[in-house]
Amino acid sequence: MKKLYIALSLFLASLAYSQVPQAFTYQTIAFNSAGAPIANGNVKLRISILDNSATGTVLYTETHTKTTNSKGLVNLNIGQGTATTGNFGGINWGTNTKFVKVEIDPTGGSNYTNVGVNQLMSVPYAQVSKTVVTGAGQGITLVSPNGTPYEVKVNDAGQLSLPTSNSSSTSPSNLYLYGSFNNWSATSSIEFGKNIQPFGSGFNGFIYLKSGDQIKFLADQTGNVILGSSDGLSGNLTQNGNAINIPSNGYYNISVSQSNYYQISPINISYGGVTMNYDYTNYTSTNFNYRNTSTTTINNSIKLGTYTFGDNLNDGSLDYNGSDIYTPTSNVLKTKINFNGSGTYQTVKTFTPPATLYTKVYYTDGTVGNQSITMSSSSNIFTGYFTTTNPAVIYFTDSYTGNGTIQYGGQNNILTLAGQGFISVPEPGNYSVKLDFNTSSYSIQKQ
Repeated sequence: MKKLYIALSLFLASLAYSQVPQAFTYQTIAFNSAGAPIANGNVKLRISILDNSATGTVLYTETHTKTTNSKGLVNLNIGQGTATTGNFGGINWGTNTKFVKVEIDPTGGSNYTNVGVNQLMSVPYAQVSKTVVTGAGQGITLVSPNGTPYEVKVNDAGQLSLPTSNSSSTSPSNLYLYGSFNNWSATSSIEFGKNIQPFGSGFNGFIYLKSGDQIKFLADQTGNVILGSSDGLSGNLTQNGNAINIPSNGYYNISVSQSNYYQISPINISYGGVTMNYDYTNYTSTNFNYRNTSTTTINNSIKLGTYTFGDNLNDGSLDYNGSDIYTPTSNVLKTKINFNGSGTYQTVKTFTPPATLYTKVYYTDGTVGNQSITMSSSSNIFTGYFTTTNPAVIYFTDSYTGNGTIQYGGQNNILTLAGQGFISVPEPGNYSVKLDFNTSSYSIQKQ
């Protein structure tokens, strides 16, 4: 087989009669192995369009049978050959780089030799332009450096309309929050409450955020429609807008109207006019507590900002304008406000903290490994560490040996007497533990 050398030039097709041609021109000179042009010879070429690289996916292939001129020159229109793979009209020229692979058989048969792969250094613009506007009255979308899309339109007088913002008056049917607080995970974004009483129409969410946190909004948990803004703590949401920065630690009410106007405002949680203490958050809900240190039972309501909540059914759920909630003396009122605006409460008994406290660890399979770990204390808060190599249960006592005079257990982060249940630690590992006798709560975290 003769070795061939190809000199390749590509030219964009010109527009004709306002129609976009489904082709662009290609020109080559075929040489034989001696370096002489193949004059007046019948040759067959196979042309392939590759995506993204010289070895990328074949998007389209066609063949041409041509006769060279006296100089060995071949002219053809890529896109008008005999298609063997794909559809030329279906190529998306606007995404990724494209490469042209040329193969030739100088005898006019189908025994092709690869003579080169070349990148299209400029897109066949006529092919792209036909997809920019597909009908009368449509505009062209331009994307700003921060990713915000803007639409430019022209009227019948040839005057352009230049948008000043891309805020939308159409509210999504659902709204979700995500951000640095959940590592920008769309799938674990949290859903706003919609049209919740008494906060009015639109969306509302309640969350504890830290200084420096960043947030955005989603129309669904796939992350396909992202809303943000450069307006600070209030303004209009725009598609693909910037992340919103939180300036300081605090508990916030985030509201979004039906016209996509948002507002992020600190909100106070109080009981009987006294601000409740922030306890902890897992972002889907935030916990607050109030300790009754008086000698009488307190009977009052919980307020979210200026709105009053109580309990109409005595079922532990917060109801707007509900009946007052009772907190007996030496009890702690614990309130959980979910991100979507729903809430629950419970009252738990407080305990007088011992002078010393120890963590007792027992393996549930009966193997040796029982431990007694000394805890340190400050302001009625005890902290410590323990290690397990098997599934275990733990409880707390005031004696290093034996069970002491009192034992504490717990359920759902509420401190109880051990007789009401030990605390399960199902996974081996290193743990930190904290007991807060001010709020009758405990927490365990794997290190």
